[in-house]
Amino acid sequence: MMKIAIAGASGRMGRMLIETVLAADDAELVGALDRADSAALGHDAGAFLGRETGVKITADLDEALANAQYLIDFTRPEGTLAHLAAAERHGVKMIVGTTGFSDADKARLAAGAEHVAVVFAPNMSVGVNATFKLLEVAAKILNTGYDIEIIEAHHRHKVDAPSGTALRMGEVVAEALGRDLKECAIYGREGVTGERDPSTIGFATVRGGDIVGDHTVLFAGIGERIEITHKSSSRLSYAQGSLRAARFLAQHKTGLFDMQDVLGLR
Repeated sequence: MMKIAIAGASGRMGRMLIETVLAADDAELVGALDRADSAALGHDAGAFLGRETGVKITADLDEALANAQYLIDFTRPEGTLAHLAAAERHGVKMIVGTTGFSDADKARLAAGAEHVAVVFAPNMSVGVNATFKLLEVAAKILNTGYDIEIIEAHHRHKVDAPSGTALRMGEVVAEALGRDLKECAIYGREGVTGERDPSTIGFATVRGGDIVGDHTVLFAGIGERIEITHKSSSRLSYAQGSLRAARFLAQHKTGLFDMQDVLGLR
């Protein structure tokens, strides 16, 4: 049995992760972590399901990780990095779906992966990661004569933009075209912008309601356009992908991996 702790236990994603772990035949919930100001502290992690798990939600990292082999973390960069330090102390492997990391943050994750195995991916969905592969193929075929735009939509509570998934889509396309996304990305247009530079990759962001996550990459040519779209209707796909990542990490003591590694798509 995989002994799993969940960070952000009272949040929307945290609750979906808890529900998914409790439903899995090969996983056991052994820790539930939340912020020090969370109203859920001290409550049973399964209370929202009407279940008694015996696992209390805590802000104490050492307590949450004491019996864990894996920590699944979809929180915020500052929280994830604090959790990483504790995971290193306890020898706990991490599955990180947090987005909004700086380059320095990513370097810290890579350093931590020298001590404990980490799967870090902006999106844990199997479908999204299949989409990344499709985008790589499409970009290589549509390498001239097509303008590339990435449109993403998420719920009103999401705090970073563009989404980590949209940025990864941009990176996949740019790499396939031999470009550096940092040099060719356009994140907003307003006023008289002039004619579109064909070497750029544009991003557009929508925030509203309870949209779980919609992503479209548009290849716009003359006389035709190709759209590759993934739409999430539930966070369940992220949670199921996270468990798949944990199963993958069972064979690794250290190292930094992503879902392409987990799914054998390299």
